[in-house]
Amino acid sequence: MRVLIAEGDIETRETLAGLLSAWGYEAVTAASGEEARAVLQSNHCPRLAIFDWMASGVDGVELCRQVRAGSRGQYIYILLLTARTQSQDIVMGMEAGADDYVTKPFEPAELRARLWAGRRILQLQEQLVQAQEALREQATRDGLTGLWNRVTILEMLDNEISRSVRERSSVSVVMADLDYFKQINDLYGHLAGDTVLRQAAQRMHANVRQYDAIGRYGGEEFLLVLAGCNLQGAIAQAERMRAALAAEQFGVPDGAPPVTCSLGVASADCSGPVDAHRLVREADAALYLAKRNGRNRVEAFGSGRPVRDFPIATPGLAPAPRLLS
Repeated sequence: MRVLIAEGDIETRETLAGLLSAWGYEAVTAASGEEARAVLQSNHCPRLAIFDWMASGVDGVELCRQVRAGSRGQYIYILLLTARTQSQDIVMGMEAGADDYVTKPFEPAELRARLWAGRRILQLQEQLVQAQEALREQATRDGLTGLWNRVTILEMLDNEISRSVRERSSVSVVMADLDYFKQINDLYGHLAGDTVLRQAAQRMHANVRQYDAIGRYGGEEFLLVLAGCNLQGAIAQAERMRAALAAEQFGVPDGAPPVTCSLGVASADCSGPVDAHRLVREADAALYLAKRNGRNRVEAFGSGRPVRDFPIATPGLAPAPRLLS
């Protein structure tokens, strides 16, 4: 682990560097507060630091204040090295942002123990950050497919609509539903169904643009949010996704029906307020039309006129009860 030593006295600095090297640390030395500040502002700066209270230029206490005031990344654990032993001085150093202190002349064993304590605190903090990230993933991801869950994908749609309204650009959504999925569950069991869902999610995710979002909406339904994409572009994207799912056999038992999907597309130009729920309902209505018209196809919600080769759902068509999946 790298440790920054900000110490103006060359003899003390070299002694500290030698001790740290013997204890398995990598010492990064600075002869003044200004040099130490430059190191701390660099990429991959040390997480442990020893500041001399009387460092030249910027003293250790002021350096502590600057580190805490400007901290935007990982936490830096600071040991303050000082010849001052008055309680008010120690309080001043701790209030400035130091985590611990060692008085001069210091005992190597004491310094080593305090460095170890600082290192352990940093390790515990890293574990806490990792645990928080894992909880965040659990709260936002679908446990089976790894895609965004329903709550998160709808939040992303709201955010994308807000951005598109500001920029007066288009936003589109695609509702995708696996065809005859219930038959796979009924005939081959839910483990086979889970395998299909995971593989379908992987193929869909592989065929969206980096700045688009895809989530599991529920059951065998998936919702795509296409940023800056008009109706024509969304239809093309949906068709690419339909072809990707139909291109290869899924990992299901022999005799199972081929796995395909039906997709419904809806779009808004965001020149004015846009209702996210209405946009999803329109995509759902188009999806229902795709099911009704034979499955394994793309339908778009629009004005009633054909868009490319795809029929358009009638405006105002409300989501109807699902046909057989």
